[in-house]
Amino acid sequence: MKNLLSLGIIFFSVLPIGQSKGNNFERPLTLVETPSLEKFVTSGTLPKVSDRIPHSPHITTFRSGEQSPGYHGGTLKLLMARPRDIRLIVVYGYARLMKYNKKFDLVPDILRRVAVRNGRVYTLHLRPGHKWSDGHSFTSEDFRYYWQDVANNPMLSPSGPPEVMRANGKLPDFKVIDKYTVRFSWSKPNPDFLHSLARARPPFIFRPAHYLKKFHARYTPEETLAEYALKKGARNWAALHNKLDNPYKNNNIKLPTLQPWVNITNGPSERFIFKRNPYFHKIDEAGRQLPYIDQIVMNIVDKSIIPAQAGTGRADLQARYLRFDDYTFLKNNEKKAGYNVHLWRNAKGAHMALYPNLNVKDAVWRQLIRDVRFRRALSLGVHRRELNRVLYFGQALEGQNTVLPASRLYKKKYREAYAQYDLDLANQLLDEIGLTRYNTQNIRLLPDGRPLEIIVETAGENTEEPDVLELVHDSWQKIGIKLLIKPSHRNVIRRRIYSGDTVMSLFSGLENGLPTVTSSPAELAPTRQTQYQWPLWGQYRETNGQAGVAPDMPAAKKLLSLLQEWRKSTTLEKREQVWHQMLEIHARQVFTIGLVSGTLQPVVVSKKLQNVPIQGIYNWDPGSHFGIYEPDTFWLKPKSEKK
Repeated sequence: MKNLLSLGIIFFSVLPIGQSKGNNFERPLTLVETPSLEKFVTSGTLPKVSDRIPHSPHITTFRSGEQSPGYHGGTLKLLMARPRDIRLIVVYGYARLMKYNKKFDLVPDILRRVAVRNGRVYTLHLRPGHKWSDGHSFTSEDFRYYWQDVANNPMLSPSGPPEVMRANGKLPDFKVIDKYTVRFSWSKPNPDFLHSLARARPPFIFRPAHYLKKFHARYTPEETLAEYALKKGARNWAALHNKLDNPYKNNNIKLPTLQPWVNITNGPSERFIFKRNPYFHKIDEAGRQLPYIDQIVMNIVDKSIIPAQAGTGRADLQARYLRFDDYTFLKNNEKKAGYNVHLWRNAKGAHMALYPNLNVKDAVWRQLIRDVRFRRALSLGVHRRELNRVLYFGQALEGQNTVLPASRLYKKKYREAYAQYDLDLANQLLDEIGLTRYNTQNIRLLPDGRPLEIIVETAGENTEEPDVLELVHDSWQKIGIKLLIKPSHRNVIRRRIYSGDTVMSLFSGLENGLPTVTSSPAELAPTRQTQYQWPLWGQYRETNGQAGVAPDMPAAKKLLSLLQEWRKSTTLEKREQVWHQMLEIHARQVFTIGLVSGTLQPVVVSKKLQNVPIQGIYNWDPGSHFGIYEPDTFWLKPKSEKK
């Protein structure tokens, strides 16, 4: 993680980013044609490899003992539970303008390099000769089209460009420098910009203009588009454009992409096929174009049988829909089914955390939940050690929802704040609040006489959550609080939380448990409706005051103020100072109640599949699950070892 700090210095200098290992600019003398594409090259339907890759491709080198150059070919099998999971190929493929490497350093990927001046002027340099998956050139016109014709077109983007494109509320000045260079200039620093480009779901700030112009009223007569929209069931040209323009959802097989694999299956389907992108921008040091694997087949099955199917060898790479309690079964079937089971660490701030809703509608509950003594008492009443031993074999980390020990920002006191199991102190705090009356079941009474029964709502998607809550129920009962579990569909529970009907919910904690000083601390402030401890405050911020409610707690206001300080600051020292102030507030205020973190994720890897690390971090952001480990470099061992 120390490398992140040194790299972060570049963000505030005039130095270019792009000279790092793995992003060399010179082609090797010899390029190797991909065997499965030779027939297309011979027939003239596809250019030879030297005409398909950029003049300055991304060259992947293998110097780690775990990874090595591989072979072209083969089919990788995956199991998923929903057709919408096809978007995960965009996540796993992880071709991004900028990306995190295996050390979580930020490096160029699709971009050849980036020059940053004063944290507010970003000049993006493309790779000359880079092409979309349909063979059309990828140029600055694709950025211009997105910025002028999509992001700033009210018909296509009623809310305007994504929030990350605003610095201090202002949009950048966009300029095309030449065919392969664009520049975004803000009047104030925008430290979130490059990091956002490396996310599992990034803002795709470029589009295949040559394809989408056919569906845009600026370039195609509206009468023509109206007729086409009618055929496609869209109400107008804008709805049609948006329907076809989903680089993340991955559901339009005609939309050109820069990802390593291209969806060729129109949904709905129970079997999706993704073929190699013949114009992918990466090669290995021996001149082989990546990805090594020819195609991915994703079979859609009921999620309840995915562990069983993985255990019989029906997946070559599987982590999604597997849980730690599947490990024993999977391990027992390793030899018979021909795979290995690795255990990777989850990197969320908490594997599970309780979210008291500070915006709950019920005035009695709202006043109680906003009393920090109540939140602290609830946390002190959780027996995390028991929970860890019973459900995670003692392998998890016990403590609050905060950064993990591998982060440079970690402090033991953040994780341990009010996380000890201390019933005496919990009872003392509850008595101080005035909750001293009990009913006949020895449950404390609320000020209005109702029993202190907390309904914890969960998405009800697995048996792990009820198991965790049962243990919390047992320890809370000892402090006179009854816990009731209410599972609901995820969409239902979200609506209830947003409307203030939910008193408390259970979800995972901070998405990024491994932040650096250059990572945005926005997760720690009320910035999004999806923050279940303060959804209305987050919505207020997210909509610039058009919806939601302005924060009215001093600590929440302070967090927003600190976030602004972080964004305006121009030194790493100041940013680190702000990070610690925000983490300190969370430790003191216990806005969320973390239970355990750093749990282990089973990863099933076929013995045929090479270059998958034995140890890894399994995380959405940063990490894109397998993405940072470059699945385009994974390869399948052929029957013959001859290359």
